Amino acid sequence: MQEKRIIEYLKALRLERWPRSFAIYLGTFSFFLLYPQKIVFSLSFFIKIILAFVFTWGISTANYIINEIADAPFDQHHPIKKTRPLAAGKVSKKVLMVLFFLATIFSITAAYLYFGKHYTIYLVSLLIAGFFYNIPPIRLKDIPILDFVSESVNNPIRFLIGWYAFSKSEFPPYLLLIWWWFFGMFLMIGKRIAEKRFLGEESSQAYRPSLKNVSEKVLFYFMIFTAFMSFALILLFSIEYHIITFTVFSFPFAIFLGWMTYTVNKKRGELEEPEELLKNPYLSIIIFILTFIFFISLYIETIAGK
Repeated sequence: MQEKRIIEYLKALRLERWPRSFAIYLGTFSFFLLYPQKIVFSLSFFIKIILAFVFTWGISTANYIINEIADAPFDQHHPIKKTRPLAAGKVSKKVLMVLFFLATIFSITAAYLYFGKHYTIYLVSLLIAGFFYNIPPIRLKDIPILDFVSESVNNPIRFLIGWYAFSKSEFPPYLLLIWWWFFGMFLMIGKRIAEKRFLGEESSQAYRPSLKNVSEKVLFYFMIFTAFMSFALILLFSIEYHIITFTVFSFPFAIFLGWMTYTVNKKRGELEEPEELLKNPYLSIIIFILTFIFFISLYIETIAGK
């Protein structure tokens, strides 16, 4: 019985979502792309790579705990999420709050001691963004449009966390940050469209109040707009900084955006969780090709720079 209860608490922490914290490495990769002279392969380098992820995962877990608590009443209206541990009455809110404080205090304290001020500021920003998004009376996730705009702020914040794991003072290009923000909005809008179709009009509004006054058509227009902006921003960045890697990368990236838009427009709930899309074998092939072109173009750029 005790084992089952522990398993339910682990489910509430949503530890299986650890891959999302890998998003910080886009910031790390971009830093070394722009400042290649600062790459020094050493034990310290690899420790930083690992700890930057661990502390981000810790704060993300803390945010998931807050989400578990704040969303419990709404999860009752979702056929799958109503089985979440707190919504189903299988765990204690008080114990979850203790776990929240432990994860938060450990991650922030250890981050400050190891990485210093800049990294910790953005780690705390990730936590604060979760508060604004989940907790009343602000609870941005209940406000139309601001729902996906605010949730996507986590993308540039994670970028900055990965960047400042190695940077001491340099600030990343604004075009990169805004690109990553728009790409996050693109994914979240796709998820909202899928929720409307999966749950139906009435249930989707009860589960997610931000969908009450926004039609699927309006959401789809926003999705097309964010797809266009994602492509335009990465292309503008590559042209401004004369980086062949991102110029080459921008075109298969456009194919990626087009495929996802097409998938969402089909009458299925494939994006109910963004990770579900990766189960599509055709899109997996596109992602593989996209990654391959990205690293080949980086290799060519590195050789050309020598």
